[in-house]
Amino acid sequence: MSVKLTEGAAEALFKGSEVTNPVLQLLNIRQISSGSGPPRFRLMMSDGLHSLSSFLLATQLNRLAEEDLLVPHCVCVLKKTITNTLSDGRRVVIVMDMEVMKSAEETGGKIGTPTPYNADDKMSSPQKSAPSTSVPSSPRPATAPGPSPSPKFNRAAPSFGRGRGRGRGFMKTPMMAPSTSQTSPVKMVPIASLNPYQSKWTIRARVTNKSSIRTWSNSKGEGKLFSFEIVDESGEIKITAFNKEVDKFFPLVEQGKVYYISKASLKMANKQYTTLKNEYEITLHANSSIVPCGDSQGVPTMQCDFVPIAELENRDKDAIIDVIGVCKSVEEVSRITTKTSREVSKRALNLMDTTGKVVTVTLWGEEAEKFDGSELPVVAIKGARLSDFGGRSLSALFSSTVMVNPDIPEAFRLRAWYDQEGYALNSQSLTEMRSAGSGARVNWKTLSDVKNERLGQAEKAEYFSCVATVVYCRKENCLYQACPSADCSKKVIDQQNGLYRCEKCNKEFPNFKYRLLLSANIADFGDNQWVTCFQETAEVLLGHSAETLGQLREVGDAVFDEVFQKANFTTHIFKIRMKLETYNDESRVKATVIEIQPVDHREYSRRLLSSIRKMAS
Repeated sequence: MSVKLTEGAAEALFKGSEVTNPVLQLLNIRQISSGSGPPRFRLMMSDGLHSLSSFLLATQLNRLAEEDLLVPHCVCVLKKTITNTLSDGRRVVIVMDMEVMKSAEETGGKIGTPTPYNADDKMSSPQKSAPSTSVPSSPRPATAPGPSPSPKFNRAAPSFGRGRGRGRGFMKTPMMAPSTSQTSPVKMVPIASLNPYQSKWTIRARVTNKSSIRTWSNSKGEGKLFSFEIVDESGEIKITAFNKEVDKFFPLVEQGKVYYISKASLKMANKQYTTLKNEYEITLHANSSIVPCGDSQGVPTMQCDFVPIAELENRDKDAIIDVIGVCKSVEEVSRITTKTSREVSKRALNLMDTTGKVVTVTLWGEEAEKFDGSELPVVAIKGARLSDFGGRSLSALFSSTVMVNPDIPEAFRLRAWYDQEGYALNSQSLTEMRSAGSGARVNWKTLSDVKNERLGQAEKAEYFSCVATVVYCRKENCLYQACPSADCSKKVIDQQNGLYRCEKCNKEFPNFKYRLLLSANIADFGDNQWVTCFQETAEVLLGHSAETLGQLREVGDAVFDEVFQKANFTTHIFKIRMKLETYNDESRVKATVIEIQPVDHREYSRRLLSSIRKMAS
């Protein structure tokens, strides 16, 4: 059966008219240089009457060319296109979605005798009406009336015309009208077609992620910045504002809202600070424009390329991954100290999807503290980093977006599957070395093993987990008055005048915060060990916050002592770091508790039985 091409579609698409699912034949394809970004492919397509070489394949469809599915003489259906004019006046048709109907072998050669469409001649007379074609097309959008002589910023959001695709159209707003002619329409440009050679563009997109305001200080000076990520139907991109622009745009931009954005500069993206699949990023300036858009129809809420959890075993270490799964279990928040002596919160989640596999994902900071996994939510994470720690695990980055029960089809399908059958599956985890309480394979040791193996004598710190009982907690000097600043835990000096001085911050404060530094002795059946517990682990061990303990000590010694008595002879799982430290020219191994968890006696018994079977064999 012969294939019928959509005659006249090449000319109609070139002029920006709407054509529904045109059928075209590929005559030629060639790769064009795109700098350091992904390759771009230029297509010559034929509708049987005319051939046109102004088709550009969107980068998300590159696999069609790389897998040799797009070869000359194959027949394709163009499901979504966007017509765009470059800064030099050339017009291109960007193919956003397409499907190969018939291969080149099935087609058997060129269909018809198409003649090249002379775009230059057609473009030289823009006032001429387009000749009729056999393709149904919609008229060009009407230009909105010009603004009044004294426009106001707080006018209603501009109307959006119907154009080729959902992300293209014309709008009129006083703030973005060209200064040369206030009646000129402003053309929408899709994110995917932005390039540094365009001087004037306006995009209509939704904010998917917004950072907090950050500061920096170096040899060149100091300043502040914030960034946000936006998405339209063609792609996504990161936008950054610095210094004065932070004050101007930070209160305006809201996550989830749609905006018209223009008059900003485009530059190559710094992949060290972004996980988006775009070779460019945007920087805002004093004259940049961000106008709220009241019409959000057609603008996606998020653009994700979810990877099945079972597939993570085949991906490279440090790859940036989008993942979605049901949160089967979640650990309590813990606090760790970074190499820069900054404390940060962390929490581990175990996500499962329809492949029956489970992976551990670590959340950090505010995301870790506010996460609630009590009702087994569906969790989608955009831009997590893949690690080979303990097999395969994921870590959310500063630029990652964490969504709980997102309003997307993948989440609904996953929830239905889990509620019907997934909950009963005997799942298998890709992450072997999870938390000590999960029963997974960790570096289990007895305290006698630790001393016999002389753990901690090497240059690097060594870690182990053990089940041990608290024998004694040293309550003397376990509490101290610390600097109330968020990022400082230095002990303050009571000035005896109602003020407390922090030597590190070089400031005086009218108040302080209590901090815990607890020394405890723990023991198992073979030996005992003195360990140090800092703020968070000490609070878990004693069952009270540092602030509460400070208040109890002020009430009376009896109440304060009772807290420590209750902590004695309680059994926990301790994760401990052993590190050789030198102080006053004296070296000794210091044992620091970095995590405390309750004992899951069922899992603990299984581990003991497994150890017995191994020794017996």
